[in-house]
Amino acid sequence: MIVAKTNRLIISEFTIKDAAFFMELVNTPHWLKYIGDRNITIVKQAEESIANGHLNSYKNNGFGFYVLRLKDSLKPIGTCGLIKRETLDNIDLGFAVLPEYEGFGFGFESSLAIIKLAKEKFKIEKLVAITLEINKNSIKLLEKLDFYFEKKVKPFDDDQELLLFAKTI
Repeated sequence: MIVAKTNRLIISEFTIKDAAFFMELVNTPHWLKYIGDRNITIVKQAEESIANGHLNSYKNNGFGFYVLRLKDSLKPIGTCGLIKRETLDNIDLGFAVLPEYEGFGFGFESSLAIIKLAKEKFKIEKLVAITLEINKNSIKLLEKLDFYFEKKVKPFDDDQELLLFAKTI
């Protein structure tokens, strides 16, 4: 299901058919470095991750992470979306694109559409985003989206300290 369109992108819900793309995305160097290894090495694991994560989130929360597709070719190039984490007080915005599409504004373009969706459809008043302190590109994008640094957090079991940015929408 399509949830948004931008000048260059169609943003839609993940389906099981997106498993090969999802496996490729979660194994890119920046995903592994800045987001973490999801231990998805075969398509079947990607299918299970989509079913247990994305599809459950759509069902339980009404939102989740979405596939970014180029409008002209429908080629999947990344993801952007919203996630409700038990360890955070607010809904979290996240984004990632394949390496060959980094630096072309797709993260910004898709994030603007998802922020609009969060406000208008899901009536969310405040969003947060978490990132590693070394992820300068993510920080720069969050600041361009008018997120502000709020605090340092350790939301996961790995005890890794992350920067939490926030935005009232």
